[in-house]
Amino acid sequence: MGKEKECTTYATGAALLLESLAQEGVEVLFGYPGGAVLPIYDALINSSIKHLLPRHEQTAVHAADAFARVSGKVGVCLATSGPGATNLVTGIANAYMDSIPIVVLTGQVPTSLLGTDSFQEVDITGITLPITKHSYIVKDARQIPRIVKEAFHIASTGRPGPVLIDLPKNVLAATNVVPESAELHLTSYKYFKKGNAGQIEEAARVIAQSQRPVLYAGGGVVTAGASEILREVAEVANLPVVTTLMGLGSMPTSHPNVLGMVGMHGTVTANYAVDDCDLLIAVGVRFDDRVTSGLGHRFATKAKIIHIDIDPAEISKVVRTNVPIVGNAKLVLEELLPRITPPSLSAWWDQIHIWQEERPKVTDPTALNPQVIIETLGELAGKEDIVATDVGQHQMWAAQNYPVPAARHFITSGGLGTMGFGLPAAIGSQVAAPHATVFLVTGDGSFQMSIQELATTVQYKLPVKIILMNNGVLGMVRQLQKVFCEERYNQIQLSANPDFIKIAEAYGIHGIRVTEVSQVRDALLEAIHHPGPVLMDFVISEDEVVSPMVPPGKALTEMLGR
Repeated sequence: MGKEKECTTYATGAALLLESLAQEGVEVLFGYPGGAVLPIYDALINSSIKHLLPRHEQTAVHAADAFARVSGKVGVCLATSGPGATNLVTGIANAYMDSIPIVVLTGQVPTSLLGTDSFQEVDITGITLPITKHSYIVKDARQIPRIVKEAFHIASTGRPGPVLIDLPKNVLAATNVVPESAELHLTSYKYFKKGNAGQIEEAARVIAQSQRPVLYAGGGVVTAGASEILREVAEVANLPVVTTLMGLGSMPTSHPNVLGMVGMHGTVTANYAVDDCDLLIAVGVRFDDRVTSGLGHRFATKAKIIHIDIDPAEISKVVRTNVPIVGNAKLVLEELLPRITPPSLSAWWDQIHIWQEERPKVTDPTALNPQVIIETLGELAGKEDIVATDVGQHQMWAAQNYPVPAARHFITSGGLGTMGFGLPAAIGSQVAAPHATVFLVTGDGSFQMSIQELATTVQYKLPVKIILMNNGVLGMVRQLQKVFCEERYNQIQLSANPDFIKIAEAYGIHGIRVTEVSQVRDALLEAIHHPGPVLMDFVISEDEVVSPMVPPGKALTEMLGR
């Protein structure tokens, strides 16, 4: 069988590329055509791979990113050379920051023209060097199967991330290609799986001796498929659990042990608990500054730190670690669980329950406000449904108030904070989970950065339900100017906003405008039962703020608005 495959002749390098992608299980490709990738689009006519055409290359990579987050598979996107390739850069950086496995295919000028500044030539491998795990430029069509296989392996193993394959046009157009072996040649690529047994024993000992422990879960739990074992560890030891933004869903937010998100816009309880704990068990986190409020010198100062992470570079990078365990989160927790002796935590839970009574106040509970919108969505959405967000106040309102039922059900841009991510992310999520209802929570600023993708939802019959928080301003920037610039507001008014309902209708999308709190439930129900995409325009006050908020450089207990 293997010899027969090696001896198969492919009409073109492009046909071989598509067959190699199919061998890796690729069923869908998000791409935008151009001259340098014409051979791929010609070969796609006879390929089993489904292609989705967004309206911008950046949205193609965001859709592939979200597809990977929801499905757990490697997302794939494609763009032509030059500006097509450079339009992918923000999306590649977004995936890199959040450790999302994607393979990025870019067209390139013929190899004979490389380095001559020819039409639409850019050194995309050089441009993206700091934001990819690895990159290739293919100069021999026969090597395509091996390079594709390596790219998928690198993207999806260890700490996941983007891998780029640059494809010169003459390589794609090469004819009568007999491929070389597709065996991996990655002798220098190493990654950890199981953790050190001695360190795991030490972690169990420290947990048994703790009086005020906190289990701190991040995106690495989701990536490793460690949600179930994390829950078992939390329940066996009766540990309070806090999460990062990327870790939302690693345990259901309705679980009694879950205190909520920690950090700049975390819950009062989560922030107080982390500040006062004597042991922080960090799993799959990188101690982002939105959590540590700087470089960590005022973060969890009373605690010993157990840090479980697959990337050794993260250990003690920001916060000094007492018990470092490098390895896959699921495998490490499976080794740790049978060694745990539950500590006595009744006094600690008594204190936590006191903190849980302290909640931020809603600006005006009788007016249309974002908390009511998101809480009502949480009541109506099913357990299989997915929420994607853009970036800004609406993102934090969703993170604080939506009851995320499981991993891979809350899709958001964490590390890079990319406005415009939301709509293409909802598209990628819907493609990955066609039977789920996908809700997009967005703001009028973010939405207009990718509003053209409404056409994509219509063309491919993707019934995304859009919740637009329309306050007429760049809300998060306005909030920061209010707090730190003494209300000197500048360049945050979106006074020329269009009528979003008319925009939706121009694309053939059902639109619903909501101006009263009494209309929220009916609008959401109408959207859920509508068979196609829906845009709900929720007109909220520009004075709505995200609370609580930890100012940069302050301790987690120094929250504003609690």
